[in-house]
Amino acid sequence: MNSTFKLKAPFEPTGDQPGAIEVLSAELKQGKRFQTLEGVTGSGKTFTVANVIERNNRPTLVISHNKTLAAQLYGELKSFFPDNAVEYFVSYYDYYQPEAYIPQTDTYIEKDASINKEIERLRLSATNSLLCRKDVIIVASVSCIYGLGSPEDYIGMLVQVEKGKEYERDSILSRLVDIQYNRNDYEPEPGTFRVRGDTVDIFPSYSKKGIRIDFFGDQVEGIRQIDVLTGQTEAVLDKALISPAKHFVMPQEKIQPAIDRILKELKERVAWFEKENKLLEAQRIQQRTMYDVEMLKELGYCSGIENYSRHLSGRAEGEPPATLINYFDGEFLTIIDESHVTLPQLRGMYNGDRARKMTL
Repeated sequence: MNSTFKLKAPFEPTGDQPGAIEVLSAELKQGKRFQTLEGVTGSGKTFTVANVIERNNRPTLVISHNKTLAAQLYGELKSFFPDNAVEYFVSYYDYYQPEAYIPQTDTYIEKDASINKEIERLRLSATNSLLCRKDVIIVASVSCIYGLGSPEDYIGMLVQVEKGKEYERDSILSRLVDIQYNRNDYEPEPGTFRVRGDTVDIFPSYSKKGIRIDFFGDQVEGIRQIDVLTGQTEAVLDKALISPAKHFVMPQEKIQPAIDRILKELKERVAWFEKENKLLEAQRIQQRTMYDVEMLKELGYCSGIENYSRHLSGRAEGEPPATLINYFDGEFLTIIDESHVTLPQLRGMYNGDRARKMTL
């Protein structure tokens, strides 16, 4: 079977590399789940792994223990696989203070964060590639084990437009708003669209390219990929598939049932706080939740929407949330870089986050 992954390098495996590639590939084929590749720094482990990825021919998740190493791996794998979808998925916060509570001093700390828009674009590009392609390699940090929106809802919110078909222009605009795109007729930013007569320009949140849709009445006359700055046509397309601007998006018909579940739990928690004579906590959770509920009603989104992911996705209590791993369809290969550091960090981050949330 021909691999969809095409490794391109100006050198061939040498020394111990051919043997390592053969053993790793053969045992993967036999279904052996856990293998370890050892080697000193500079011995070509990344190149060896790249050869295994090509032979294995499955979507691949590479987990590293910090952003700097992840970025280095991302650059190397991108140079080895220039024709495949090599993506980067790390935490998109430049600064992050999680919501927390210190019982000893009765101190409540609100969530405060600064999001890096370029890293957010790369994260969205990663999930978009997983939905659209099979030849995907994602280099991720520990961020890949944290909750994302449901892949089923994400897929259900895709906006597809085909050349020659009829769509009411305003219905397309309405659907873009539903998936968290904002209209901006002046500045082409990721996650926005603009309208000029019968022409709609969409600037996907996950791409540096724009999509221009030309209407003739209700018929799509043409679809083009354009340069965001100049508006020049770079490619003519038969169809366009626009993914949501954020990972947490919900179909409108699911929002009200989710709000009903949120209010039900709110009532139970407020009653518990009042019974324990914790009136300040009862007032705080009532005020915060009602504000978020109003935002969900009006915008379909709120700050800290991940706090309500169980209700939004309809999961049972105790059921784990969807993560990046759930966006992989079928079998995939996981490679853990520097596993002696990365595995303890994965466990530590999970347990630390759980302890904070239990206290909260």
